[in-house]
Formats: sequence, C-alpha cells, structure tokens
Amino acid sequence: MTETTTGKAPAAVPNPAPKLGGIHHVAYRCRDARETVDFYRDVMGMDFMLAIAEDKVPSTGAPDPYMHVFLDCGGGNVLAFFELPNAPDMGRDEATPAWVQHIAFKVESEEGLLSAKERAEARGLTVVGPVHHGVFKSIYFFDPNGHRLELAWQFGTSGQMAQLKAVAEDMLEEWSRTKKAPRHAAWLHEKIAAET
Repeated sequence: MTETTTGKAPAAVPNPAPKLGGIHHVAYRCRDARETVDFYRDVMGMDFMLAIAEDKVPSTGAPDPYMHVFLDCGGGNVLAFFELPNAPDMGRDEATPAWVQHIAFKVESEEGLLSAKERAEARGLTVVGPVHHGVFKSIYFFDPNGHRLELAWQFGTSGQMAQLKAVAEDMLEEWSRTKKAPRHAAWLHEKIAAET
C-alpha cells in the first residue's frame, strides 16, 4: 500500500478513478471580456464560441454578476475567462515569478511558431524566443490581463519522448531529495539541440 504526502495510508476508495476524456475548459479571470475576446481572436486566431452571464453564481448562489466567455483554441480544447465587475481589481500571486504560471498552446511547425511571433510583434507585443527546450521550441508574451502565454512547437520524436519518460521518475525522486536540477536527461537535450 502506498502512502500519501501526509505519511498516512490512503483511505479505501469505493469507486475507480474517473476515466477522463480531456479538459472541458480552463478558466481564468479577465479585466474586460470584450478586450479579452478581441485579443484572442485577433492575435491567437481563436473562435469566440459562447458567452454565459448570470447575476448569481450557480454553484454557490452568491450575488456576483459575471460574464463568462469561451474561446476555441483547437483540438477540442476551450479557454474561458470570467469578467467580475464587482470584485476587487485582479492581481497575481506576487510570491510566484511571472514566468511560472502560463497557458501553453501547440503550433504545428517552426514556420507557424515564427509566423505567430511576427503577428504578435506587429500588434505591439513583446515576444521572448524562440526558446529551445530540447524537444520543443517556444515563444512567450502576455495577454491584456497579464496572463503569460506560450506557443510551443514540439519536434521531439516518439523515441526521444520515450527516453525522457523513462528517466522522469528518477528525476522527480532526485529533485525531491536534493531540490537541485537532475541531469538525467541533459545528454538527450544536448544531443537534440545539436541536431536542430
């Protein structure tokens, strides 16, 4: 029997874990629903799918009007935002660096990645990258709400991805003990970087 992070054996679970079919949607807060929809349509090419607006929160009953917008980001994935006009101004976790929390989207090719960079820069956005991550390259920029966005082109082969998966548990174990970056996959990242 395995232990949980609390050191205690987990309680018996009456049903198996659910069989997930993917993410239905991921929701973030926005400052202005119109500005956010315009940005994601114009810069990211997303389709505005639907809007839901209520004066009360259905799950809690709290009187808190909101606009909830849903955008199609491809592959059956949906990105959603809430505008909350009666809530305090939105902020961010100041203890977490701005580069940590981000939304990453796939692009199909290096040409697509570079084209997206040009498109974002043409709209006045500051874009970082492309940054080489071994098996994928990324660009980064911020949306009007301060959410960091990443566009990633993954070029790693199935064999390379299998090699990385094979060392993932060992890397996590070493990290858990030392809190220093394990080097288990460094050789593979360096080899791939030299080839691309």
